[in-house]
Amino acid sequence: MLRTLDDMLGASVWARDLTPSDIARIKAGISVRTIAAGDAVCMKGERVEHWMGVIDGLVKMTSNDISGKTTTFTGVATGGWFGEGSLLKDEPRRYDVVALRDSRIAFMNRSIFQSLLDSSIAFNRFLIVQLNERLGQFIGLMEHERLLDVEARLARGLASMFNPVLYPGIGPRLQISQEELGFLAGVSRQRVNRALHALADAKLLRVDYGGITVLDLPRLRSYGS
Repeated sequence: MLRTLDDMLGASVWARDLTPSDIARIKAGISVRTIAAGDAVCMKGERVEHWMGVIDGLVKMTSNDISGKTTTFTGVATGGWFGEGSLLKDEPRRYDVVALRDSRIAFMNRSIFQSLLDSSIAFNRFLIVQLNERLGQFIGLMEHERLLDVEARLARGLASMFNPVLYPGIGPRLQISQEELGFLAGVSRQRVNRALHALADAKLLRVDYGGITVLDLPRLRSYGS
């Protein structure tokens, strides 16, 4: 079933205490765009004018250095909002966001974001928690990259996609292909396949057609320790 902007707002913690008139005003300040797989949602160096949310789909935050090497910071799945840091700092964007599959993205304009920041305690609390969760995620990813093997990196990276704060309502199953996982983890599809089999043999997850079902999230989060 195709998710809508109303579905996303209904699942967003910060929107639950808003009045119907507030929601109507917010929706009027949001445009919804369909981004094809492989296309940019937004680009490094752009002036930041929107806060963005993934209504349906999967995107990755990434950066390319002058040598052409690509670094992927994280993926953002259905239900996740991103880009608040760049809006709060009012600086050019420091990373690219690219759609890994056809994705529907909500673009909330800066004036609506700022009005929520100025008037909503719930929204400010949400942003504090969101920024803290994202910081913890990035610190963890840095640790994983330096200290863990591919199986453990993939396990921890997958576990981070089931963060209930960053991706509310995602449930135990993530619709993601092995190719998409490879893009997020920075390894080949073949290497992803071997790692997933190892995690499945450990009864941490089940590989389904077109997705992955997590069977033991706590153990997936600590795999390789």
